[in-house]
Amino acid sequence: MDFKQIEAFVNVVRYKSFSKAADATFFTQPTISTHIRNLEKELGVKLLDRKSRAVEMTPQGAKFYKYAVEMINARAQAFDALDNSSDRVEGILEIQSSSIPAVTFLPDLLAGFRMEHSGIQYYVSSSDTQTVIDNITERRGEIGFIGDEPGGGGIESVKVFTDKVVMIAPASSDIPDRITMSEAVTYPFIWRETGSATRKSFEDAAVAMGYDKEVFDVAALFDDMDSVIRAVEAGLGVAIISEKVASTIGSRTRIIQIEDFDEERSFYMITLRSSSLSPAAEAFMEYVRSRLQN
Repeated sequence: MDFKQIEAFVNVVRYKSFSKAADATFFTQPTISTHIRNLEKELGVKLLDRKSRAVEMTPQGAKFYKYAVEMINARAQAFDALDNSSDRVEGILEIQSSSIPAVTFLPDLLAGFRMEHSGIQYYVSSSDTQTVIDNITERRGEIGFIGDEPGGGGIESVKVFTDKVVMIAPASSDIPDRITMSEAVTYPFIWRETGSATRKSFEDAAVAMGYDKEVFDVAALFDDMDSVIRAVEAGLGVAIISEKVASTIGSRTRIIQIEDFDEERSFYMITLRSSSLSPAAEAFMEYVRSRLQN
């Protein structure tokens, strides 16, 4: 059994795609397919169901997956422990991030860490907070960054960043720069998907003030932040986003302050408590913690 075969299997499971697994490991898709085929032949079982659009594990694959992840990380840790002559950290670091960390503080962390460890390559997948939690739980990535404190589920978290939540509107709109929540709910909203922590914080605040979620006029629902911003710029409606993200957009939108909504968001770095991490992931977590102390 070759470790490259095991790594190929783990990455196909994490990304539910042979092509995405190839991107994550910087191999070609035919190479990934060959590794998986040879592994299945050696084990004598079918590990992956290739019939559906998203590649899924078979029951035998699900049994093997947990051990495969542990073997990869244990191998990396063993080599790291024996290499007493070098502080070099290298490998592919797989990170899951919700949209706001992915465009605000995470790029600076990645750049700073790679300046110290040039042998690191990153594979970053951006989604919403709940999807990040689900992916980390399912071991699709070692470290996650999310916009809400996780509740249980075997997830460990460290607060790494805070930011305010604001409304943005088209630059050409006649919405005042400061409004109340009662005024805000009258405008057409462009929402992120239901797993978005930013959306949840605003909806929870509105409900706490006595408003029903059904009161919102939802003009559109998008699954990525860039589409939300572009829709606001085009005049489709208003949106609730990170203040730091809003400040980088430019002159095609305006920041609107909601006087009775002064929400400050916290963002967290998360890992799976029961999972051993690769040396690269452990070094990156230590780097993030050291930055928090400065």
